[in-house]
Amino acid sequence: MDQSKLVADVKILQKVNAVNREAFLSKYPGQVEHCLRLTMERLQAGLDKRGEVAIDNPETWRMSTVELQELAHTAYLLNEIRRGF
Repeated sequence: MDQSKLVADVKILQKVNAVNREAFLSKYPGQVEHCLRLTMERLQAGLDKRGEVAIDNPETWRMSTVELQELAHTAYLLNEIRRGF
């Protein structure tokens, strides 16, 4: 392949990659916010006490204590990322 053609192809790819990076960076805060919202909705659903849930009996809870802890930790980490913007 001709060296000048190869250089031209590389320059085109660099421009395309730059556009993709910029698009990602502009959308990333909104994506993090969306993930945080979904995580909080799931956590809220797991903490819902309506129905046959006895707060003093974890066996009746909608989620296990591990699931609740993991969702809470995920929400914390997503919020820390969001705060960094």
